[in-house]
Parts: sequence; structure tokens; C-alpha cells
Amino acid sequence: MTELTHTEDHDDELYDPSTGEMELEDRASLRRVAGLSTELEDVTEVEYRQLRLERVVLVGVWTEGTALQSEASLAELARLAETAGSEVLEGLIQRRPKPDPATYIGSGKVKELRDIVGSTGADTVICDGELSPGQLRQLEEKVKVKVIDRTALILDIFAQHARSKEGKAQVELAQLQYLIPRLRGWGASLSRQAGGRAGGANGGVGLRGPGETKLETDRRRINKRVAKLRREIAAMDTIRETKRGRRLANEVPSVAIVGYTNAGKSSLLNALTGAGVLVEDALFATLDPTTRRAQTADGRGYTLTDTVGFVRHLPHQLVDAFRSTLEEAADADLLLHVVDGSDPAPEEQVSAVREVLGEITRKRKEPLPPELLVINKIDASDEVSLARLRHALAGSVQVSARTGAGIPELVEVLADRLPRPEVTVEVLVPYARGELVARAHADGEVLEEEHAEDGTRLLVRVRPDLAAALREYETNSTRA
Repeated sequence: MTELTHTEDHDDELYDPSTGEMELEDRASLRRVAGLSTELEDVTEVEYRQLRLERVVLVGVWTEGTALQSEASLAELARLAETAGSEVLEGLIQRRPKPDPATYIGSGKVKELRDIVGSTGADTVICDGELSPGQLRQLEEKVKVKVIDRTALILDIFAQHARSKEGKAQVELAQLQYLIPRLRGWGASLSRQAGGRAGGANGGVGLRGPGETKLETDRRRINKRVAKLRREIAAMDTIRETKRGRRLANEVPSVAIVGYTNAGKSSLLNALTGAGVLVEDALFATLDPTTRRAQTADGRGYTLTDTVGFVRHLPHQLVDAFRSTLEEAADADLLLHVVDGSDPAPEEQVSAVREVLGEITRKRKEPLPPELLVINKIDASDEVSLARLRHALAGSVQVSARTGAGIPELVEVLADRLPRPEVTVEVLVPYARGELVARAHADGEVLEEEHAEDGTRLLVRVRPDLAAALREYETNSTRA
């Protein structure tokens, strides 16, 4: 019995959880529980949200497309709300040629929405679009509960999931940019200090001067904070550029994994490199880019970078704040575009991702890198859907990051698509210069190798700088 107990303890000591597993356990430990109440009066807003699910009603405006597309958009909004920590009670879709400029859904629908909020006991309304400050104020006054839009919801998810210093700064910058035109206040907090001729209750000695509202003070402080965050992110960009420049100097090919949120990008990175990053069936589960080194079958090294996921109508504040992160994809040698094969409309996901990438490249005035489409989650899809995708997304590779199906084929295609060294040389390297042989294996593509009496004979394809170092031992060379 003692030996058995000792063995179990020994097995526990051998188990080494990955970074992603530990982060997932930490996130699950704070999972919100419905119906849990607290009697504490001084509980902070963050602690409150960890203890209690918000009860929300969803509202969408169907202006274009089919009814199925509008329902799919609202279903995605429901998943976003659940990811943020909400309990979805009801969903409404209003058919209109364009959103109402005053209340987003029109006065008649507002009354219906107010009745639903009252009957269900909801405390939040989430709109499937970006609302103007006036629309937000009007809706809140009429339905008597908090109203937020799709942009604020996505920003909230990003704020919850950001882990690195850079990610937190980027999210805060996006939130402040969103908040500036929507600053609001009530009552005395917005009263203007009286000017020089004041004589009433709000004026008098000590209050003479130009005056300023609290709203203006808040806006000025936010603008100063935005300027500071931009400087911090610019400094972090310098560090990122240094690392990227080092990879470019060493001419290490880079592959960026892009795709719709929850398409399985992190799972694919784990399957290709064993990175052990966080994997969770949730929208925007990972935000911070992760770079890992990998090798092709013939020994060529390259890097794989997992980037932030995209979504339909990704807030422009996030695109601006995460520009440095998204530029990792624009600077790559190859884009590994991951598509969720089990999604009802994967073509729309592809279009949404290409739209965001196109926005980045338009501002940089540089073309996108070559793209390789990877249809993931084939284990959760049927043969008919997969056949349709093979036809619609020609040249794609179908895999399952969870089961490993198709991964060997993907590795082969990756090796073919990666840029190859430019110069082919034939050399006889003395055994005393073994470091050159090691560099040829690490940074080049060895086509032939033979150990002779006076050294190692190599036929190798290498970069120009390594070709120059090998030139004194060259027996024959041809330019590829």
C-alpha cells in the first residue's frame, strides 16, 4: 500500500502542465456562477462581475442580406455575450432599411423591448451594431437599463483576456478611444463652475473664472492617458521590431497563423510545434501573439506566429490599437489562414479576415503575403460540407488539429510554400571547419552529403552570406 501511494505521488511530480493548461485552469477558477448573491456592500465592480451573471437581451437590425445571415449575426452576438460573462434571455431582430438615427430600432420596437426587459428581469441590453452616443442615451432613458453595443462588448472580452503588458495597453487604448465621444454624466457632476459675474448658489467667492465642466476635465485626462499609452505601445513596437529585424537578418522564414476567432489557430500551433498555448472553446480566448520555431522535414527552420482572432465588424479602435500585432501577419512570408470547417458559413469568415488584413495592407501600401487556406475541425463536419469547401476554397488543406488528421500533409505543403535559399554550391569543407557544416544544416538545404578523407563534401542550397563564407572551399557552384 505504501509503494502504491509512493508511485502515485511520483507520477504527480512527473506531470508538467503546459502554460496554456495553467492559464485555462486560472480562467476557470474565476468562472461566473448564475444565481450567486453576496451581502457585501463594498464589493468592487470587477468582483461583482465574477460572482454574478448579467442577464441580457439582444437586439439586432436586419438591413441587408438574408434572414439566415441576420440570425447568424445575432447568434454570434449571443456567443460573444456568453464569453463576456452574461446569460442571454431573449433576442430581437428588427427589419429596417437602415437603423433608426434616434433609437437604433425605432419607437415601436423600443416599447416592445422595454416590455421584454421588464418581464424577463434583464439588466442589460446589447445591440448588434455600433451605436452613436445619442442612440445609447435615448435607449437607456426609454428601457431603464444599461445599454451597450457590439463594439463595447468585444472590448470588454479583450479586457478580460489580455495577459501581457502590451496586450493590456492595447486594449486600454482601444477602450479609451471608444469612450471619449461617449462620456456622460448626470446632475451636479456636470454643473459648470460659475464665471466672474456669478452670484447664485453655484457661484461666488472662489468660483470666479472661465469655468469648466467635469465632463471636460474627464475628457482632458483621457486624452492625456491616450497619449501616454501611444508612447508606451510605440516603445513596445521598437522591441518587437528589433526581434523581427533579428529574424529577418538571419533570414528565418516566418509563417503567420490568421483566421476567424475560435477557428482553432492556437490548437493548430500546438499540433505543429507542441507550443502548449491556451486552447479554449470561446471567442477571443487568446489575444497575445505567440511565436514558436519549427523545422521542415529537410531541416529548414522557420517561425510560426499565432495572431489575434478576427470577427465580423471588428471594431476599428481595436484594429488601430492592435496594428503592431497585426503587422506580424503582414510581414510574414506565408499566411496560414485557418477556417472553421464546422461553421455554417465559413466563406463569410474568410471574407471578414481578408477585409481586416486588407485594411492593414492598404495603410502600409504593401501587398499581402501568399495565403494558404487550412480548413480545420474536419472531425466536426460532414463529408458533404467538406466537399463543398474543397470546391469553394480551391487549393486548401483540410485538417483536424484535435485528432491530428491531415497534419502531415499540411507540414509537407508548408515546406513547399516556404521560400528556399537562393544559391546552390558544392564544397569540400575541412573537418576543422565543422561549424560551417552545422550552419549549412541549420540555415540551408543540404541536397547531398559525403564524408571524404580530407573533409565533408556538400551540395547545399544556402543564402548569399553563407555562400560567401563557403566560397574558399568551393569545388563547383551554380546560381539557382
